[in-house]
Parts: sequence; C-alpha cells; structure tokens
Amino acid sequence: MKFQDLLIWQKAIVIVKIVYAETGNFPEQEKFGLVSQMRRSAVSIPSNIAEGNGRKSKKEFAQFLNIARGSLSELETQIIIAEELNFLKNEELRNQICELYRMIHAFSKTL
Repeated sequence: MKFQDLLIWQKAIVIVKIVYAETGNFPEQEKFGLVSQMRRSAVSIPSNIAEGNGRKSKKEFAQFLNIARGSLSELETQIIIAEELNFLKNEELRNQICELYRMIHAFSKTL
C-alpha cells in the first residue's frame, strides 16, 4: 500500500495545512521561533508515517509511527504555548490532533 493511501497520512497532511495557515497569522517576531518549530513538528508527522511505510518490516514501521506520535505531542505542546501567548485559538486543530493520535495508536496495534 502506498503511504498516500493511508488515512493517518491523509489526516496528518490536513493538520500540516491548518498549521501553516494558522501560523501565517503569528507575529513577525515569531517567524524563526514558534512558527518554525510548529511547522517542523507538523511536517515531521506525515514524513515519518511515509518513511515508516517504506521500511522493510512492520517493526520498523511501528518505530516510525512512534516518532510521528512524538512529533504530534510536540506540536500539541507548541499549540498550547501559542494559545497561552494569545497567538492562536483553534479548537478544531486541537480536535484534529487528538483524533490523529488515536488513529495512529490504533493503526500501530494492527502491525
């Protein structure tokens, strides 16, 4: 199966798009700070899902799914920080992150 066919990868891409749109509205002084960190974390999620899918074993794939979950947790923390700094208020993004976390967890159990 191609990684593009995986629902977890598709959902991760949606989150990347939301993060890029939302961080475009952050203060200019955050361009190389929180904006950069959030975008890197978001991009890391589908990237690790894709890389894991391309590996030879299910065990390797599971490891990359764990890395993707770690990046998802990192992104969630950065979103909380952005909310605390009043740069962001997007409950839908938080919901998307929670849903993807559950989806990755469930998918990794099938490996």
